[in-house]
Amino acid sequence: MKVALVHDQINDYGGAERVLEALCEMYPDAPIYTAFYRKNSIAWQHFKKRKIIPSWAHYLPFFATKLHSPLRFLAPWIWGSFDFSKYDVVITSASWYVTKGIEKAGKTIEICYCHTPPRWLYGYKTSIELQRFWPVRIYATIIGHFMRLYDFAASQKVDYFIANSEEIKARIKKFYRRDAAVIYPPVSLPESRSKSHESRKRDYYFVVSRIVGGKGLDLAVEAANKLGIKLKIAGSPAGYYTEHKKLAQMSKKNVEFLGHVTDEELVRLYAGAKAFLAMASDEDFGITPVEAMLCGTPVIAYHGGGYKETVIDGKTGVFFHSLTAESLVEAIKKFEALRQAQGKQMMEDCRKQAEKFSKERFKKEIREFIAERTKK
Repeated sequence: MKVALVHDQINDYGGAERVLEALCEMYPDAPIYTAFYRKNSIAWQHFKKRKIIPSWAHYLPFFATKLHSPLRFLAPWIWGSFDFSKYDVVITSASWYVTKGIEKAGKTIEICYCHTPPRWLYGYKTSIELQRFWPVRIYATIIGHFMRLYDFAASQKVDYFIANSEEIKARIKKFYRRDAAVIYPPVSLPESRSKSHESRKRDYYFVVSRIVGGKGLDLAVEAANKLGIKLKIAGSPAGYYTEHKKLAQMSKKNVEFLGHVTDEELVRLYAGAKAFLAMASDEDFGITPVEAMLCGTPVIAYHGGGYKETVIDGKTGVFFHSLTAESLVEAIKKFEALRQAQGKQMMEDCRKQAEKFSKERFKKEIREFIAERTKK
């Protein structure tokens, strides 16, 4: 069976790219088709040994660095320029760049693993809120109208949808009028189950995120300032870096920005934290809270989006219900009391919960899904 993988971009590295890595392991001969790649980026380092086939737009001056976002209306011509007729199965990994509805012929089928319908098209908060500028709002309104029409039309060409969570399954039904199976993304970390981490809990709280808007990082910094607790934030600045500057100005000495860290260092940081903070609104799924639980670390999460499917309130963590620093502060105080009462049990419950989202389970469910749809 000839398989091709299609992914938005090879630039940033996050949950969607971890899914792509698992698919690459499953189909080692499958090339990766992408709108563009950014050489020497974090994602590039992970996929540089793979066969990557970029679109014609990749070769436009500054497209990979600055113009891919303002020129996103090129998506129909980008994906339409590829020829997938020689493949039996094309797996599209879809989120912001309308990576679905590929042109195909013969018996080729498209299976879309949807991380989310593009958030910028449907009113969800995004990482770069440039629409506060009126020229951008006008431009986005015009482009958004036509791109929504294209996104819907592209969604109708997909043979089968897989959603990364019940949250995204509901969005697919709402915006595309299509049904979807749910296969949770794979979560794995090197040496994450090592018992040597158990006694290494420190006195800090931890966040892993690209330093962009829409992730609630300002809430974490404000709460840390109010309580005087230590906060470590791992992740690189992205977008136009305005969020990083704002957070740095807000932060006191108890807040530390670590930048990009290796997976091995990430395990140590997860395992050493008192708790992991997850504060994004309408999170699509959220791999990082599950990674934290895999290391035995409870999660303090906003009660919304995919977090509701992974965190068990009072058992593997604590929810807060308002996107305010005050609500987060109260949740941290509640967690501290809970931790005193059942700290070791919470660590064990976290690991058991995280095992439900293993990479082995993901691969098994994907293989079964594809086998069922291609056996005819």
